[in-house]
Amino acid sequence: MHISEGVLRPEILAGTAFLTAGFVAAGLRRIDEKEIPAMGILSAAFFVASLVHVPAGPVSVHLVLNGLLGIILGIRAFPSILIALFLQALMFQFGGFTSLGANTLNMALPAFVCWLALGWAGKPETGSKTVGLVGFLVGFFSVFLAGVMVGLTLAMNGEAFYPAAKTAVLAHVPVMFIEGVLTSSCLLFIRQVKPEMLAGQAGKKSRW
Repeated sequence: MHISEGVLRPEILAGTAFLTAGFVAAGLRRIDEKEIPAMGILSAAFFVASLVHVPAGPVSVHLVLNGLLGIILGIRAFPSILIALFLQALMFQFGGFTSLGANTLNMALPAFVCWLALGWAGKPETGSKTVGLVGFLVGFFSVFLAGVMVGLTLAMNGEAFYPAAKTAVLAHVPVMFIEGVLTSSCLLFIRQVKPEMLAGQAGKKSRW
């Protein structure tokens, strides 16, 4: 789902970079030193998940796991995803440095939105079945919204990019269901072995 280097117009690159910088700054202000190792592991998971990708025009299709980062990290998913995308661009030329702001915004904003909508599932009293269902919804809709955002970003380039925008959304339909199952499984596992990771984020909504 990376947008390649040289695809977007300068004004789109500048606008998305500005928005991403604001969200990243907000996320950095909310980082607790004790949470840095967990953030590093989640960034690594995001990094590895998208290593196997299939080109689809100016974008690529692959696992994302942005919903998992979002439901656990909240707005701190922005710096975590930014770091992973930066390393991917540096090491494997996925996406690009000029499109880093756009790619981060397209991946992290849906993750944050899912946390705002469904972050309550991390409360200790939430049942396993509910957590599993919420996990599927988070995984599904985080990829769906990311695909829509990528499509809209491409469409802003002009009518010539409309077919690519449609491809960006439709190509990720199978990924949406796969991500739903993976995220659900991961949340149920985390709830069993380290439930405070979810409960902590559920309690941080009071900051907003």
